[in-house]
Amino acid sequence: MIKYIISIFLAFSINAYSQHSKKQKKEQVKENTKEYSREHFKDFKIITDMMDSVKKISFLRFNMKSIERVETGFSTASTKVKLQIHPRKSYLINPEKKLEVLYNEVELSNKALIKPHVFPYFTVSLDPRGNLMRKNQHFTILELGFDFTVRTIAVALSKEKEQIAKHLTYVGKVEKNKMMCYLLVYENQTFTYTDYTVQHKETISSIAAKFTVNDYMLRCKNKLYDEYGYLKEGSIIKIPTFYCKKAVFYVDEKTMLPISISIYDDVGLFESYDFSEIELNKPIPANEFKKDYKGYGF
Repeated sequence: MIKYIISIFLAFSINAYSQHSKKQKKEQVKENTKEYSREHFKDFKIITDMMDSVKKISFLRFNMKSIERVETGFSTASTKVKLQIHPRKSYLINPEKKLEVLYNEVELSNKALIKPHVFPYFTVSLDPRGNLMRKNQHFTILELGFDFTVRTIAVALSKEKEQIAKHLTYVGKVEKNKMMCYLLVYENQTFTYTDYTVQHKETISSIAAKFTVNDYMLRCKNKLYDEYGYLKEGSIIKIPTFYCKKAVFYVDEKTMLPISISIYDDVGLFESYDFSEIELNKPIPANEFKKDYKGYGF
C-alpha cells in the first residue's frame, strides 16, 4: 500500500514538475520574444520613419559622392543635384567629368539632355533607360534622390518577413557627413545566387524588378553589362537570393533621410552613396529645369 501511495505521489510530482517546466519554458520564450521585439523595435521604427519622411519630399537639392563597381573596376563621381518629385524634373552637374544632365518629363518628352564639356561638346537627347545613358551606371537619372532607394530597401526587407529581425541591427547614434545619424546594419550570411530560366520577353531590368534585386548586380554577376534588350528565352542566369549580402546606412536624426548608403555583395563593396548639403522642400523655380537657364551649358 505504501509503495502504491509513493508511486502515485512520484507520478503526480513528475507530472507537476513537467507541467511547471513547460510553463517556465513557455514564459521564458514569451519573455525572450518580448525582449527581442523591444530590441528590434528601434530598427523598424527608423525604417518606417525614413519611409514617411521620403514620402513628404517635393523638392530636393544635394551633393552626392558615389562609388560604383563597374566592368572595369570602381567608378567614382561627385555630383550636384536639383530635383523636383512631381512632375519629375532634375538637373545634375558633375564638375570632374565636365558633364551636365537635364530631365523634364513634361517638356522634354521623357528624354534627357546631355551636355559633355569635352569633345565633341554638342548636346544630345537620350532615353534615360537606354544603353548609352546606362553604360557603367548602377542607376538612371529617374532614380535620383531618396524615393527609389528607400522604396527598394523597404520592399527588399519585407521579403524576409520574420527573418529580418535576425539580420537588421541598430548600432547607435554616430556622426556622419557632419550630421548626427542612426546607424543601421543589415547582414545576411545566407546570401547566395540561384539559377533562373529566362522567360518570354524578359530583360535584366524586368527580372531585377520581379525579384527586387539590384539591376546592375545582375549584369555584373552574369557578365551582361551591355544587354538592355530582351534576353534569350530559356537561357539560365544567376539571381541573388537577397538584394545584397550587407548594407550599411546612416539615417539623419533630423530629416530621417538615409544620407549614406553602402551595399555589399559576396565579393565586397558594390556601391556607396554619400549625401551632403541637403536642402529639403525648398521650392526650386521652374526655369531652373529649362535648358536655357542662365549658367547652364546646353
